[in-house]
Amino acid sequence: MKDKDFTIDVDQSLQRELFKKGMDRRSFLGRTTKMAGAALGVSLLGSFDGLTVGAASKSSIMNSNGNTPDLVFPVISDVHIYSDNDQNLKKFKTTLEQLNKVAPKHDAFVVVGDLTEYGDSAQYDRFMSAFNSSKQSQAESLMAIGNHDYWNGLSAADAQKLFLHKTGMESIYFHKVINGFHFIVLGTEDGLTEGRFSVNQIKWLGEQLKAATADDPKNPIFVFHHQPIIGTVYGSEWGFHENRDLFYDTLKPYPQVISFSGHTHYPLDDPRIIHQEDFTSIGTSTGAYLWLDAGRIQGEVPEGADFLNQALIVEVYQNKVLLKRRDIHNNDWTGEPFEISLPANKNNFKYTEQRRNKMAPHFTKDAMISVVQDQTTSVSIALMLTQAKDNLLVHDYKIVARRADNGMIEKEFLAFSEFYRDPVPNPITFTIDGLKPATLYEIEVFALDAYGKESTNSLKVLGKTAEGKEVSITLSKASLNGVKDTVEVTVENVRAPKSDWIGLYEMNEDPGKVASIWWMYTQVTNGTVKFTYDPSKNIYPARYKQDSTYKLIYFYGSGYDAVASITFKVE
Repeated sequence: MKDKDFTIDVDQSLQRELFKKGMDRRSFLGRTTKMAGAALGVSLLGSFDGLTVGAASKSSIMNSNGNTPDLVFPVISDVHIYSDNDQNLKKFKTTLEQLNKVAPKHDAFVVVGDLTEYGDSAQYDRFMSAFNSSKQSQAESLMAIGNHDYWNGLSAADAQKLFLHKTGMESIYFHKVINGFHFIVLGTEDGLTEGRFSVNQIKWLGEQLKAATADDPKNPIFVFHHQPIIGTVYGSEWGFHENRDLFYDTLKPYPQVISFSGHTHYPLDDPRIIHQEDFTSIGTSTGAYLWLDAGRIQGEVPEGADFLNQALIVEVYQNKVLLKRRDIHNNDWTGEPFEISLPANKNNFKYTEQRRNKMAPHFTKDAMISVVQDQTTSVSIALMLTQAKDNLLVHDYKIVARRADNGMIEKEFLAFSEFYRDPVPNPITFTIDGLKPATLYEIEVFALDAYGKESTNSLKVLGKTAEGKEVSITLSKASLNGVKDTVEVTVENVRAPKSDWIGLYEMNEDPGKVASIWWMYTQVTNGTVKFTYDPSKNIYPARYKQDSTYKLIYFYGSGYDAVASITFKVE
């Protein structure tokens, strides 16, 4: 969906250009370096054992029982090849090499969109050169167009023609039969980030599903589309709204459908990456960089997020389908394969929320928590704790900071368990920010599983912030003279950047529910940020008007953790 170039600084002109191409702030964030987390820096009494965060361990025992599958094919997505940066190209070549080794004779190879970063000829040429040099001659190639493949300045129709010319696909949506199994590839119809599938294409999909079922009602039907269906897999909140229900209802009568989507960059390690209700949906992760849920301390694109490179290998047997999750970056499998019994029957679906989410996570009796004193500042406290346990996956920690003098809750935080790392860190360290100086806090930590179920026990510790001052914003003037007037902004007592940013909103707007009118990442020197706010750089100029009041908000991380704000009026 979005790529992150860790070697290129993005300036304001590029920022405006990307927004012209339809990118929201989340898309743009994928272009920049994220800094989050803290190093371990204290010795504790007792010891931390090697507890794992999730119950499923890595395994190369892939449930085949020595049988030969009737069909094998890898699935990858979101490769995001650049024309002037080799990082993703190298990862793509590694992916192809490794998949050829673990699936030495596959029948098809599927790429579920975003082959390129901007859909230009040079990027396609680099993608196809690498792909063709590793392609197995007997394997059928199937490629879907993604939103990034439209971002070349061409019309949607011309972008599609370029995609077809470069990839050799017959259409942006098509139907093939391979070894007697039906593959239906769909194509998002323009560069809209969330995706668009027309009524005509969905009607065509329904016709193909009927034909595939008439051919063999017991065989699985494989459907591929770049953006996910909202309300299905992990990360599907980034899916398409238009015709969503029509799309879902078209698939609904066919429990034998296995639907593959990309776009989100969410990792295969989370159990919600597979979803079953009326049919099976599965996310395909990314070959470029990691993306995660908003609102966590580590940010949506955590430090070092470009490490992630994952793929699926699908094996079909007479009585089951195995979906094997591959960590390309770790040259190993992650978790156990998802197994779908054949013929498909909704009553036998194993990966429904109701059947999987039965146990809350818990901290073991020897779990510990401590304050990392040498990483604690006047507005932050660093914590180290033993990871909790869960039958599926510990996804998050809820951290509650109470004033020790009155018991009042001052702030709440969410932090990832960093389940996406190899190995998962245990103990784990993270820093909670936005606290008051020289204040004693009681900090309580609860564990949350992937479905939001909370542990009944918790870990507690007392921690005190150092002497110092709170984050503050000052302006050179409180009123601006018209919509072209500029103002000098100073932010003091801030931390070194960890994806911190400042954004502009109307007074009545709620950050996160509406995009910022203007925003920028912070550049900190000796705890201070100084810049000139210039309304001509606004991303949404129509929302910036005379006789209105606006607020500048300073946020920690790539989410919406506001730590300071100030208002001004446009006269």
